[in-house]
Amino acid sequence: MIFLTTLPLFWIMIAASRGGHWGAWMPSSISAFEGTCVSIPCRFDFPDELRPAIVHGVWYFNSPYPKNYPPVVFKSRTQVVHESFQGRSRLLGDLGLRNCTLLLSNLSPELGGKYYFRGDLGGYNQYTFSEHSVLDIINTPNIVVPPEVVAGTEVEVSCMVPDNCPELRPELSWLGHDGLGEPTVLGRLREDEGTWVQVSLLHFVPTREANGHRLGCQASFPNTTLQFEGYASLDVKYPPVIVEMNSSVEAIEGSHVSLLCGADSNPLPLLTWMRDGTVLQEAVAESLFLELEEVTPGEDGIYACLAENAYGQDNRTVGLSVMYAPWKPTVNGTVVAVEGETVSILCSTQSNPDPILTIFKEKQILATVIYESELQLELPAVTPEDDGEYWCVAENQYGQRATAFNLSVEFAPVILLESHCAAARDTVQCLCVVKSNPEPSVAFELPSRNVTVNETEREFVYSERSGLLLTSILTLRGQAQAPPRVICTSRNLYGTKSLELPFQGAHRLMWAKIGPVGAVVAFAILIAIVCYITQTRRKKNVTESPSFSAGNNPPVLFSSDSRISGAPEKYESREVSTLE
Repeated sequence: MIFLTTLPLFWIMIAASRGGHWGAWMPSSISAFEGTCVSIPCRFDFPDELRPAIVHGVWYFNSPYPKNYPPVVFKSRTQVVHESFQGRSRLLGDLGLRNCTLLLSNLSPELGGKYYFRGDLGGYNQYTFSEHSVLDIINTPNIVVPPEVVAGTEVEVSCMVPDNCPELRPELSWLGHDGLGEPTVLGRLREDEGTWVQVSLLHFVPTREANGHRLGCQASFPNTTLQFEGYASLDVKYPPVIVEMNSSVEAIEGSHVSLLCGADSNPLPLLTWMRDGTVLQEAVAESLFLELEEVTPGEDGIYACLAENAYGQDNRTVGLSVMYAPWKPTVNGTVVAVEGETVSILCSTQSNPDPILTIFKEKQILATVIYESELQLELPAVTPEDDGEYWCVAENQYGQRATAFNLSVEFAPVILLESHCAAARDTVQCLCVVKSNPEPSVAFELPSRNVTVNETEREFVYSERSGLLLTSILTLRGQAQAPPRVICTSRNLYGTKSLELPFQGAHRLMWAKIGPVGAVVAFAILIAIVCYITQTRRKKNVTESPSFSAGNNPPVLFSSDSRISGAPEKYESREVSTLE
């Protein structure tokens, strides 16, 4: 079946309705055979209020502007035209009926070009329309062959010639169509308003042997000697077939591999070596080698050869197996979970042969698989103890690789039992050790004084974070009387925890029993002991560096054994000092 190309029309839609404004239309292009004629359809409009007694018109060639003195094709007032159009042009339309259709006869190549119409209603009421028709003078029928003529598939070849001359009608016939079927004459068809074509169709199923066959179409005009012929050579195509290909290939890492692909097609195919959708090499040829120098584990996989042309394609694959050690395992990244949630961790790698995969934490094996490329670790209800660093290890006979990843468990604060207060002389220091994730806020409450102190008040509170532990130290000076009750409160987005801190060393009951005078004596004894311990420790630790820098480390007064019971080891090695 043929699909006719519709030629666009340039409409001058100046008027919204008939009689509104100047307006005209004509086909944007039109064609005719040399020696025949052509009718250019044309209509125009003008304001009704002008009411001219007579309407005149002028056709110009190649320019719409009279001041440029373009060749006059037709002029209704004087019938004076350019010498090229003398005896060749006349008006078929009635200008009074706003029909400006033009007929040109005895066409020759020099008449091909642009044609403009100008309406003349007298006086200043003249208008040259900017739109125009382009006349194409031809001498060859148009044979339309489908872009794909494939062996074994029916095709439709058409012969189309213009039929815009009312005086001469073309007749079509096929040349060299023997063995290709009988033609079907569709007759005169309308392409666009005012333009016409004659069409004849030829349906057939081509064979490979028909490749290069010369097929012709002839347009003749009865009672004349005019004949026009056109030819088209059939280029019968067939899709590629891959005829040469390696079988599956096994190679050791570092060796050389050569892969061959050959195909038969018309035209020559584009041969493409691909892997995972990536083009490795391509060429228009009958055969193509893919050379792999010193193959690596990354080149293991399936290779595809694609042979294609405009009419079909074929493809085949070959597997290349490269023996290599496992790649560095990949995991699903650092995991953040809330206490009690289920955590799923995937560890995967690539190797040949498949590896043994193991996930462990602190030398404890949590999961393992043999000859698998993936390992899933399921933790149904995580606890703070699950927080930490994990390792995924992959190994086979060619090597071992490992990847570390972290699991962060978030939970409400927990105040550890080593939290306490210690007092000496007139100073009390309270240690609050909190385990939590994320980092909590810590505040010290003195109920007897209705005072709350938090870590933002650095004059009284010093805090340090180490892993999941946050240690805050409250320093109270001028405590000659009985030490106050101290409550440590810690909170984060998961909850709040409070604990009244117990006193160690100089217990609060001491003040209640010995009174103020006894307290003075006790402090005097403690001062002497502390001074002795301080001097001894300074000599012993002269080469050691403290955990906190001077000025940032709140001085802590320990009990007579120079340690805070249950405190982290980092605090045990700090130098003891007294408060003035």
